[in-house]
Amino acid sequence: MPAQSALRLFANDLASAGVIGLSTAVRLQQDGYNVAIVAKDFPSPFEAIDAKASINYTSQWGGAHNRWVIPANETEERDHAMALVTFQQMESLNKSNPEAGITFMPGIEYLENPPAQYRSLTEEKAKSLGLVEFRRLKPSEFPDDKVKWGCEYWTWCVNPMIYCSFLLRRFSWNGGKVFRREISNPREGFTIKGLADVRAVINCSGVGFGDKDSFITRGQTCAVANYSPATVTRQNADGSWSFCVPRNFDGGTIVGGTKEPDNWDPEPSVHVREKMLKDFAATYPSILGDSGEIRVLKDIK
Repeated sequence: MPAQSALRLFANDLASAGVIGLSTAVRLQQDGYNVAIVAKDFPSPFEAIDAKASINYTSQWGGAHNRWVIPANETEERDHAMALVTFQQMESLNKSNPEAGITFMPGIEYLENPPAQYRSLTEEKAKSLGLVEFRRLKPSEFPDDKVKWGCEYWTWCVNPMIYCSFLLRRFSWNGGKVFRREISNPREGFTIKGLADVRAVINCSGVGFGDKDSFITRGQTCAVANYSPATVTRQNADGSWSFCVPRNFDGGTIVGGTKEPDNWDPEPSVHVREKMLKDFAATYPSILGDSGEIRVLKDIK
């Protein structure tokens, strides 16, 4: 494909110009391609965005952080390799562009029922996997006796609104074109007025334009004003989770969370929020700070 061939990246009304599409667009620009983004939604300030209108704009509501998943099969090994490349990219970007919304910090993991690859993980093995500053936690460092395994490592978190806005600005500054509209079929990407000689359409939509193998998963988290110096994740024996993801840059901290396949309810549950905050405070009391309380900023679903 010639370096100046026109490419068009887009997202439909269920998955807008999120981190995957924006990252892809910027990366292709770096390789010399002429790129345009077509999407319904674009990054907006967290404080002003219409939550219901943008409920499917996943990147806007993400934590977001990097958690190392110790690979146990070929698929997980592939994903881990990509996570390592991403880690290096975020590390480089954080140094060159501190305004991008990235923060490096400790990541803490607590597991109630650790798989075999975690139980056998040594510091030497973790180092071979590319984990930085990894150490196994002692039982005395666990929050309670239900936790059977824990570790700490160096990782990154990102404020998604700042990061996605940074990518969009970089894309536009480098000459990228942006079109706000809904797409119902990938083939529409070849017919948009204002773009000629389109050679490829790259589908960065989150739900695959009616792909029968894709389905909605509802998640609920809560943005709080409390500060956390680390991103903390607890995996419970029943499959549920409790976690926090610091956003920094005056973005507070995300506390969560739920995973509810095929749940289309747009309203956040007060009961779920109260349970999430209570459970996480029990796991990581430091989140309460000097006040001993959690100050809620906004429910996210």
